[in-house]
Amino acid sequence: FAKAVEMCNNNGTCRKFDAGTMCPSYRVTRDEQHLTRGRANTLRLALSGQLGAEGLSNPELLAAMDLCVGCKGCKRDCPTGVDMARMKVETLHHYKARHGFTLKDRLIAYLPRYARHAARWSGLLNLRNKIPLLAQLAEYVSGLSAQRSWPTWHNTHFFNQATQGVTKEAVLSAHKPVVLFVDTFNGYFESSNAQAALRVLQAAGYSVHVASKTEGGHGANKGHLCCGRTFLANGMVDKAREHARELIEALLPFADQGIAIVGLEPSCLLTLRDEALVLGLGDSAQRVSQHAVLLEEFLANEAKAGALDSLKQQLAPAEKTILLHGHCHQKAFGLMPPVLDVIRLIPNAAPELIESSCCGMAGSFGYESSHHTVSMQMAELSLLPAVRAKPDAIVVADGTSCRHQIEDGTSRQAIHVAQLLSDHLKH
Repeated sequence: FAKAVEMCNNNGTCRKFDAGTMCPSYRVTRDEQHLTRGRANTLRLALSGQLGAEGLSNPELLAAMDLCVGCKGCKRDCPTGVDMARMKVETLHHYKARHGFTLKDRLIAYLPRYARHAARWSGLLNLRNKIPLLAQLAEYVSGLSAQRSWPTWHNTHFFNQATQGVTKEAVLSAHKPVVLFVDTFNGYFESSNAQAALRVLQAAGYSVHVASKTEGGHGANKGHLCCGRTFLANGMVDKAREHARELIEALLPFADQGIAIVGLEPSCLLTLRDEALVLGLGDSAQRVSQHAVLLEEFLANEAKAGALDSLKQQLAPAEKTILLHGHCHQKAFGLMPPVLDVIRLIPNAAPELIESSCCGMAGSFGYESSHHTVSMQMAELSLLPAVRAKPDAIVVADGTSCRHQIEDGTSRQAIHVAQLLSDHLKH
């Protein structure tokens, strides 16, 4: 951990506003402690004992890490590749182990575990968004801002619908096989995205298998497969490891056959190529990571190989301007070019990339009442003004929280690239 901290050599690139994504919080507060360099220096003090015996569980350190949105911009933009997002997870793990978890922490972290039960009570839970008094009460109890709308629950969702995907045996012997990993957010809250991805892949001639727990794992956690991201974001590393292990064991048979594992939510899919590799899960994690790709990555690579000619013939021409906002993790992994390439498969499409830092929502960050103001300040730097400037454009954003921020800030409905492609299918 000390070596990871020392990767920051105080070069100050994180202070620049033209360095891609980082550092979103510093861009709005202009406070050195809310900077990658400032956080690294505070971590040095904690590790050397200069913040007292509490070390990584010191409240002063937590204050310095509080506005880190886990964007991973520093991992890409910093010349030395400092990964402050990963260090925040470790810091939270130590702090929460000593001081305990709040109700908010548990509500966010355990979402993948209780989502299937909560969905059955969708009508009741959705009242929170309709009755201001309930929103205020929820903020008082949970710490989640009453000024935010919560994701809408649905009694009927992707995981309890007939997906029309092929079986495990069928995909292992298929001519054009692919495995679709549907995350909690696109499975329960925005099922149309998962259905759209399935529709597009099938239109391109692929045999699609939807990954499920029946493929493997210990079966300790009932429900759908989960990467563990919500647990990591709240410092619950051990719980995250449980989910990541179960997901990897379920996906391993497909990875060993060289079958692509396609995901929709950047933060979830890319967990397989990042944090899952340092959770002590062995060679299995490495093998799965080599075949884990976002939908746009998969389609862009297949297009370059000439495998999408039939799909391109089925796409109707674009009639509107298309604006694209990139999820922070897409940017950190250099995955914006594939999204642009995939959108250009649509005849006449000329996507315009919004040059922006973090949208400000950053998972649960922007939902928290203590972060609402700074979250909106991040969004207003460039993203929301760019969306408002073109009221007739289609806005594409692959991140669940990004789409929510755009809707809250502009009353515009952004869509996933899977939905964009599906909408342009002729049949």
